[in-house]
Amino acid sequence: MSQPPTRRRLLSLAAGAAAAAPLVSAAPTAHAAVGQALPGTPAQALSGAPAQAAAAPPVPSAWSVRPFPLDQVTLGNGVFRAKRDLMLDYARSYPADRILAVFRANAGLDTRGARPPGGWETSDGNLRGHFGGHFLTLVAQAYADTREAALKSKLDYLVGALGECQKALAENGSPRPSHPGFLAAYPETQFILLESYTTYPTIWAPYYTCHKIMRGLLDAHTLAGNEQALTIASKMGDWVHSRLGGLPKAQLERMWSIYIAGEYGGMNEVMTDLYALTGRAEHLAAARCFDNTALLDACADDRDILDGRHANQHIPQFTGYLRLFDHTGDATYAAAARNFWDMVVGPRTYSLGGTGQGEMFRARNAIAATLNDKNAETCATYNMLKLTRQLFFHEPDPAYMDYYERGLTNHILASRRDARSTTSPEVTYFVGMGPGVVREYDNTGTCCGGTGMENHTKYQDSVYFRSTDGSALYVNLYLASTLRWPERGFVVEQTSTYPSEGVRTLTFREGGGRLDLKLRVPSWATGGFTVTVNGVRQRAEAEPGSYLTLSRNWRRGDRVQVSAPYRLRIERALDDPTVQSVFHGPVLLVAQSPEQTFRTFSFYKDFTLRGDLAAAIRPEGRPMYFTTHGLTLAPFYVADDTRYHAYFRRSEPVVVFGRADSGVPNRAGGDGLTFLDTLWQQAPFANSGAFVQAVRALADRWLSEGLFTRAERDRVVAAALEADLRR
Repeated sequence: MSQPPTRRRLLSLAAGAAAAAPLVSAAPTAHAAVGQALPGTPAQALSGAPAQAAAAPPVPSAWSVRPFPLDQVTLGNGVFRAKRDLMLDYARSYPADRILAVFRANAGLDTRGARPPGGWETSDGNLRGHFGGHFLTLVAQAYADTREAALKSKLDYLVGALGECQKALAENGSPRPSHPGFLAAYPETQFILLESYTTYPTIWAPYYTCHKIMRGLLDAHTLAGNEQALTIASKMGDWVHSRLGGLPKAQLERMWSIYIAGEYGGMNEVMTDLYALTGRAEHLAAARCFDNTALLDACADDRDILDGRHANQHIPQFTGYLRLFDHTGDATYAAAARNFWDMVVGPRTYSLGGTGQGEMFRARNAIAATLNDKNAETCATYNMLKLTRQLFFHEPDPAYMDYYERGLTNHILASRRDARSTTSPEVTYFVGMGPGVVREYDNTGTCCGGTGMENHTKYQDSVYFRSTDGSALYVNLYLASTLRWPERGFVVEQTSTYPSEGVRTLTFREGGGRLDLKLRVPSWATGGFTVTVNGVRQRAEAEPGSYLTLSRNWRRGDRVQVSAPYRLRIERALDDPTVQSVFHGPVLLVAQSPEQTFRTFSFYKDFTLRGDLAAAIRPEGRPMYFTTHGLTLAPFYVADDTRYHAYFRRSEPVVVFGRADSGVPNRAGGDGLTFLDTLWQQAPFANSGAFVQAVRALADRWLSEGLFTRAERDRVVAAALEADLRR
């Protein structure tokens, strides 16, 4: 298939292509009778009124792990807090009336002289309203984090105004919506046109926009206790059900298969969350209307058909499927979500944790082949992290948190420019992985501008989790932070310089009692993982890519210190092992260079018996900065306008040990790894004798496999005997 145009390239076209069509209203029958209890129905009464509770939805019985509310974890000083504070400035300062302008205009209300934000959020844009939904979430998260009264007032003002718009549309809309719960920043036309399979860019993803608004409203309710927000969202859910509940399954499936026009974000997730709060059966029935059956069934069967599909159109669907599994018990949903994650993380993930080229999924393992200036749409990583959290709640596999840390530290943290702005979120859309690219910021009014607002005001949401029975505390991320766990009486403070290297200290400031403290041992922690409790070293085994459990009666003042020294390491592209990235512990390092072709690095000639990249990549003087081949390697989370190389070309053409050059080509084996790659994987070597023995054994193997001649084998062994490698 040819690649459809990206939304960015059609920005100006789409903004002027608002569709106009007469409203046609139908009276569909519901997928489930109103008021009928379905599997997983919450305890709330199934009445027409929404539940009057300002709390998160009930914890599903399928979860073995659950998160802490956002307001129970506060960030300490450091890079994450500094980036958070930049977005808080924007949340406090950006005018609410500008966010509301498109809603008020559509409802025939006074816009109070305010201009829409711009980008895709214009007075005639076909995605207008989506940015307002994200802004609701931004302010709700900011309030949950800071408890600033001004933020609560701003949020309540936004919700109240949206309630006025919903009421005005129902009473005086021109044209009148098909159901009084309708709320959008444009008429119902886009939704009607979608039902006749109208394509993008004539219409732009109407249910995607609906999802953003509903999600923002639910966040205003669950994070900030705004009851009206739940009422508005519940009415919107009723409207969604009225539109979709009677449509044939084949029609729905065709709608959701349309590129971008059929993109619905996380409508299945938000409708399920709404159901968990209201208990209204039609809300759950509407959630199931968003089954994208062809892809859902393929992923449930572990058939990878992602190549050529729009990445962010589909990622949030799978978070919704997990939520549907929670409330229906349908195992197809859970299997699809697990398998989809495996199809993306690894086979389609760049070193920073992002995925996609030009918004699209590419073939499995096509990493080096797809590097350019439009990789890793930031929205896609936002949604992959949401999916990863949800999977962990069902199955606390450390691999999920390894990926979460990678994406959060190397993509999300890096996506916010390190400069203050009260007029723009200053976040990235694509993050190029090709040579000599530069990050572009701003993105007011775009999808990544919207998710970008949210990203930086919820850093703390996955630092700690708890087992559902309250017997265990998971420490997933080593960010400076303080956890307050009132149900157990614990206050735990973590001091840390993460993402810089250093000792992490957990101190029990309040409370006591029996608790399993589960410390994540990152997969990159191959240089050791040492834990002390009150100064006493613990003898528990710490396997990289696992959790180390400390079980004891904790007391106020207990101190746990965790040391996991960073090591320099490389990661190879799956389709070309000579294309590589370099990391320091969990942190991606990028070479600062404007050249538009790959820089070529050679490291093995500098190796000592330790076999460590530290012999070839030297500290620059600033923490986390290094130099090699005359270039600066900088931590990617430092977000500026410097051109960079996230990948380089590795060239090790000849078998060389220090100054001892064998002159023998460094040929690769069947796995793509060269002689030197395979040799140095065995490092460190205790002494020169051990080194020579390893070289001789491997050279004999290369000879037996036809990769060396007898003469070449002898020259390689002779070079090893001649080499004078220090430790």
